[in-house]
Amino acid sequence: MEQVRLGNTGLKVSRLCLGCMTYGSPDWRPWVLDMEASKPFFQTAIEKGITFFDTANIYSIGESEVVTGWWLREFAKREEIVVATKVNGPMGSGANEKGLSRKSIMAQIDASLTRLGMDYVDLYQIHRFDYETPIEETLEALHDVVRAGKARYIGASSMFAWQFSKMLAVSAANGWTRFVSMQPQYNLVYREEEREMLPLCRNEGVGVIPWSPLARGFLAGGRGAPKEGNTERARTDEFSPRLYYRDSDFKVVDAVTEVARARGLSNMQVALAWVLKNPTVTAPIIGASKLGHLEEAVSALDVKLSDDEIKTLEAPYQAKPVLDHL
Repeated sequence: MEQVRLGNTGLKVSRLCLGCMTYGSPDWRPWVLDMEASKPFFQTAIEKGITFFDTANIYSIGESEVVTGWWLREFAKREEIVVATKVNGPMGSGANEKGLSRKSIMAQIDASLTRLGMDYVDLYQIHRFDYETPIEETLEALHDVVRAGKARYIGASSMFAWQFSKMLAVSAANGWTRFVSMQPQYNLVYREEEREMLPLCRNEGVGVIPWSPLARGFLAGGRGAPKEGNTERARTDEFSPRLYYRDSDFKVVDAVTEVARARGLSNMQVALAWVLKNPTVTAPIIGASKLGHLEEAVSALDVKLSDDEIKTLEAPYQAKPVLDHL
């Protein structure tokens, strides 16, 4: 699999990133796969050339990091893979067990490394913007995490472009470690990041690793309403209805189906190929609860969409409010 630079860094990552929220404990979400059920996904990903793995402390309240670290140690050499995790979500009932304060970041990086069974992570990301903590406090703490050798690079996830721009500027002004990546939501039914965030990342040389490139499976089709679909996640996911299921979203899915049938491809291949064709995108983060999903995602790397197909896919989209930045 092609290995590409993450933003302006010298770090190389695979063109696809395996998102590890699906692996951890079904006690957290019923669609999550446990340790043993997760094994073939990591093994197959490595065999297919995926070297980039993304998790977060909040996923399965730490158990995703345990599972991710366990199977990566089994199937890969540490120097051959790129491991990313995140910080911000609540990890306990205490007031300081969440957010991006110095206290929280310093405690959570150590806890994440312990669960992963690793001395460092390659990419340490803030999961969302923290409105209660001065950005100077957050940025200096992240800088110290890197200086301590516990992370090689830092990144961020969904927020407003003005917030990210301000954080980049404050880091530069103080000589602190700079964000090298942004993890926004980006797919055919959520394109609002095309307005400001993607142009900002392109201008600043920041790598883009979109989450939910398949809209949590919505773009795969087969859903006429919430709680429908052919996976446990589709049937039980409480989050998707807050993001999708507008009338225009179903028209987008119809367009994906039209292009897919004409090409003899799956909806997944077409929707992922659309994300991959954006030159600002470094590596979409793919989730997989069935091995076939992983196979399809990898095959999408070879799909090239024509200009007419792209027009067909993009035509039904209608603007929507900014979602999931808070």
